[in-house]
Amino acid sequence: MSFEDTDFRQEILDLENPFDVELVSDFLKNLEFDYHTNEVDLTMILYNLNNEIIGTGSVRKKTLKFVAVSTKFRETTAFAQIVTFLTNKILENYKQCFVFTKPYTSRLFESIGFSHIATAEPLFSVLEFGYETIQNYQEYLKENKIKTKTDQIASIVVNCNPYTIGHQYLIEKAAAENELVYLFVVSENLSVFPFELRWKMIKQGISHLNNVKMLSTGSYIVSGAIFPHYFLKQESTNLISEKQAEIDVKIFAKYIAPVLNIKRRYIGTENYCLTTSAYNNAMKEILPKKGVEVIEVKRISANNSDNFVSASKVRKAIKNNNLQSVIDFLPLVTRDFLLSDTSEKIKQKIIKGKGRH
Repeated sequence: MSFEDTDFRQEILDLENPFDVELVSDFLKNLEFDYHTNEVDLTMILYNLNNEIIGTGSVRKKTLKFVAVSTKFRETTAFAQIVTFLTNKILENYKQCFVFTKPYTSRLFESIGFSHIATAEPLFSVLEFGYETIQNYQEYLKENKIKTKTDQIASIVVNCNPYTIGHQYLIEKAAAENELVYLFVVSENLSVFPFELRWKMIKQGISHLNNVKMLSTGSYIVSGAIFPHYFLKQESTNLISEKQAEIDVKIFAKYIAPVLNIKRRYIGTENYCLTTSAYNNAMKEILPKKGVEVIEVKRISANNSDNFVSASKVRKAIKNNNLQSVIDFLPLVTRDFLLSDTSEKIKQKIIKGKGRH
């Protein structure tokens, strides 16, 4: 993509300069965006020759954010210039980029080369652009597809932050009830336990199961690259979670389940997290219509009590320096790690951190 317009000039915002930040923030506020510098890695501004700000856009890792153009300049090349500049910046470090946008503006991105992936009306659409696309992820799935004798093929998506006996129970149950289970592990490092460590613990924890195939989720299942909250400030948190879940489940149903011939998806009952509950509801609504049965398994508790197993409880116990209170939640591999000196860095990160993850 390459666009030029001598009537415009572009600048990269100094994120440390309060005046610059206020300038962009005020511009975006008038266009119903809620701009925060802690949500971006880079912001650019587009001016006309009268030094009026006419547009802006930002990036966060591989995602375009806060792309907006003043109403009277929307018929110019301003939009294309902003998106082109930011996309090129992303592609310097990544092989693909994503954008969440309102459905009625998705055509603007498609007109300059972005490909539509999914839409959750009426809030947003997700599109992508780059050297790698969802077709590349489908090739990865095909390369790891295992031939089966029956259609008893199930799937589970897990984060395991950290791996608990609850995760192990769900995986073992699916493995016992199906010929093959594809276990998708969230690959983005947005959790306090990094992907490599989670993968290693899960692999060791399920080593006794010979019909479970572990796969990375990439950018297309429970991905931080696809995240709409930043531009939906006028919508309720619950509605945003519902539509985010709808996008994720639609992608799974259209691009992933058919490649691997997945007929079932196992989930645990959700007692604590509203976001996970929204995902479960979206799966129950969408997947059966696409030929994928949703099997919801009751969350287990420790020692036959009403103390339901939860990875968030484990992190909370670590934060409160009370790991022993949840020691029964942990399979041997996780217990050994958390009781070792190797885990000290992660435990300190949890203790000092403020977020849920």
